[in-house]
Amino acid sequence: MRKVDFHNITWFDIMISTLLLALFLAGCNSGRPNNGSRETTDETGNGNEGNNSMGTHLTANDYARDIVNHPAFAGFGELLLARDDNTSYYNTHLSDVGFLMPYHGNVCPDVVLSAINRMIDEVNSGKTIFYDIYTEQQKQQDPTKRNTGLFFYRGKPDAPFAVVCPGGGFSYVGSLHEGFPLAKRISELELNAFVIRYRIGSEQYATEDLAAAIAYIFRNAETLGVSTNDYSVWGGSAGARMAGNIALSGVATYGGGNLPKPATAVIAYTGQTTYSADFSPTFITVAANDGIANVNTVDRRVENLRNAGVEVEYRRYQSTGHGFGLGTGTDAEGWLDLAVDFWQKHIK
Repeated sequence: MRKVDFHNITWFDIMISTLLLALFLAGCNSGRPNNGSRETTDETGNGNEGNNSMGTHLTANDYARDIVNHPAFAGFGELLLARDDNTSYYNTHLSDVGFLMPYHGNVCPDVVLSAINRMIDEVNSGKTIFYDIYTEQQKQQDPTKRNTGLFFYRGKPDAPFAVVCPGGGFSYVGSLHEGFPLAKRISELELNAFVIRYRIGSEQYATEDLAAAIAYIFRNAETLGVSTNDYSVWGGSAGARMAGNIALSGVATYGGGNLPKPATAVIAYTGQTTYSADFSPTFITVAANDGIANVNTVDRRVENLRNAGVEVEYRRYQSTGHGFGLGTGTDAEGWLDLAVDFWQKHIK
């Protein structure tokens, strides 16, 4: 081994050595990318997170709490997650985001994050993405209405709108998987899309929230930049029951006022059986191996609707399971574009 003569070491040598050491230590810490967020954990284990800019994107290495605390979602961040109280899920990595929505399958973190980051971009460009559907007085009279609202994905100005109702068995609202990604894709097809955050625990209350949301959009259509002609309602599982209720009975039945029925209902994987001759034209989809919504029940509903004279397009897939959202990477991938095509046939 060659001996080092410390008497001949210069300041330049020390500076080079220090630089090399710094680069080495940086490499050791490079396993978790720096996405512009700062993260600490308090003694409760829930964490105290802060993002430096409205434009900071979330990644799969972030946590559920980072959604709640992101400055782009100030005042409503909790409503992006599935439950009214999500604190026990705050330490869930977004790479495991499906853990937050146990009734849903095929939850793809990249798809979820793309939809969330789209909203961050909208806020960063000065746009409003969240709207209250109830007044402060209504919230004071019924505090559960504080956990409601609409998330807006803009398409072409003055194009018709869709309201997307995520499922979750009325025990949670699966917007991360079954709401935001669908609305993002609808907006990419130049139509406007809202995702409703409704009250948890009751199909009746949830459908009342949907009626209130439709009425809110009609009242504020000019400000929102949407057409009220030929709107559609979309739902998956429990959310499909909400959409089906409006398609069957109308908005007024659930307290939303004398408004037209939707031009189209898009109903995914639900065991709801209702139908009538004046049911909205309907696109229905399910997987044959759905373990929650019995495919035979869905088949019978399609037959009953058609026999009643309702136009129905039915897409039955084979192996996608329940709650497949966009169906990315499955045999159901692309179903949403087919549903939009069906809706556009009914846009005058």
